[in-house]
Amino acid sequence: MSLATSSIATMLPVTDTGRAKEFYDRLGLSFQGTNDEGSLVYDLAGGTVLMLLPREAGTQNPSTALSWEVPDVAAEVRDLEARGVVFDDYDLPGLTTVDHIATTGSDRAAWFRDPDGNVLCVHEGAPPA
Repeated sequence: MSLATSSIATMLPVTDTGRAKEFYDRLGLSFQGTNDEGSLVYDLAGGTVLMLLPREAGTQNPSTALSWEVPDVAAEVRDLEARGVVFDDYDLPGLTTVDHIATTGSDRAAWFRDPDGNVLCVHEGAPPA
C-alpha cells in the first residue's frame, strides 16, 4: 500500500451542520449521508471524500482548505454566483482579483468561504499556493 495511490478524505470543521449542508449542497456536491459522529460526508472526484466535522467555533484554518481544479474559472465563478456563493476580492501586492479572479501567468483562481469561514477555491492551471 502506498499513500501516493490512496484516496484522501479532507476534513473541515463546521459549527452548524445544517447550515453547512445547505451551503455544500448548493455547490453541487454529492451528499452521501452523516456518519456516527455527526459529520456530513460528500463524495468528490477520484475517490476522495469531504467530511464536515461538527466542531466549536474558532477552529477554522485561515489558509485555503480546498481548491477544485476546473476547466474554466470564469464560468465556474458565474455558476457559483448564480447559486448564491459570494467570492472574496483581493488588492494586495502580488495578488489582485478582477471580477473575483486572480491571474498569475497562465494560472487563475477565485476564493470564497463557507458559512464557517473555511477558505475554498476554484482554480485553473496549477493550484494556488
